[in-house]
Amino acid sequence: MSEQQLFTNLLKEGGVPTTEAEVRTAFEKEVDAEKVAFTNKRDISPWWRMVTALVIKAVMWLINAQIKAVMPQMYVKTASGPFLELKADGVNLEPKKKGKARGFVQFTRADSSGSLDVAQNTAIQSPVINGRVYTLRTTEKVMFTDGMDTVLAPVEAEEAGSAYNLAAGYYSVLPVLLPGVIAVTNLSDWLTHPGTDDEDPEELRKRIRTQFMAVNRWHTDAVYRSLIAGFDGVNDDNVFFNSDAPRGPGTADAYVMFEVGNPDATFIQSIQRKITDEGNHGHGDDVKVFAMPESQHDITVTVYTIDGLSGDTKDNIKADVENFIRAAFRENQDYKPTLVKPWSRFSFSFLGGELHGQFELLRGVDFNLDYIVSQMDLPRINSLSVTVV
Repeated sequence: MSEQQLFTNLLKEGGVPTTEAEVRTAFEKEVDAEKVAFTNKRDISPWWRMVTALVIKAVMWLINAQIKAVMPQMYVKTASGPFLELKADGVNLEPKKKGKARGFVQFTRADSSGSLDVAQNTAIQSPVINGRVYTLRTTEKVMFTDGMDTVLAPVEAEEAGSAYNLAAGYYSVLPVLLPGVIAVTNLSDWLTHPGTDDEDPEELRKRIRTQFMAVNRWHTDAVYRSLIAGFDGVNDDNVFFNSDAPRGPGTADAYVMFEVGNPDATFIQSIQRKITDEGNHGHGDDVKVFAMPESQHDITVTVYTIDGLSGDTKDNIKADVENFIRAAFRENQDYKPTLVKPWSRFSFSFLGGELHGQFELLRGVDFNLDYIVSQMDLPRINSLSVTVV
């Protein structure tokens, strides 16, 4: 049943007419009950048709406004825009706003002798991913001192958005070469603050529902889920619990993951402080927060294309297929395949079908794996080899 039909039925159950015929009947009953002495109220009367139309049209407008605009904004499931924000405010929540990714990248030089500066505002870019390049910029000057061959530099995304939360190794391009620097990269735990988009209404609805469950005397999973999902970059669905007393009675572990990329240790520590140091835990509770454990997988792919393609076209297909597969393993957000997740079975045959749907020049896709069955772990790519035939 559609939501509109549900609201229509609710009005009917309350005795409210919802069709023009029902409104006409109700109007005529009221006219008769008031004993209005009309001398010409037959259907062929232009005057009476005008009066009836004015009443019916106005009432139907109000009824439709009630069904389509007023009633949907009364419920968390159907509210939207500022009305959904009011529902969130009623349980002390605010929608998350978009923000820029922040973290560290590592610069490497060939000669460790002497000193070398990396200037503030130095750009670090990703390769082209589905037609887009992502850029980070250093937020302060850093220096290689004598004997250092690597240095970490704080960076911030050029624009706001979760798409900048790329996985390790993506930020590897210096658009302006730095003398003496031979490589730059983002490490596996480079994010200190994830980039965020304006919160999706469905995610806000989930947090509101969780908040309803969290309003109780006891520190249940919902209470901790609500606290953790309040952090930028953490969705309600991406918090998992081990409540089987991992360290004895009263203990539990919470595992957190991002939609893309990995949370840095300092980010996890900030969540832990929220729970323990700020007193947001129950008496006797011992809840530890961890990044989601990962399992590593070696993936080999053979891609068969239609005949007659040039070498450059095949190279582009290879890069696109690799980025698509990496998107499925939560390394970028430029494609929208089915994502790996904990406690699930990830099907490579299904991924092959999604590749066919995305790239029309493919004739076949063969993987060395059939499935990945995950438990309390997030499948990650250890190595990925793509061969285009």
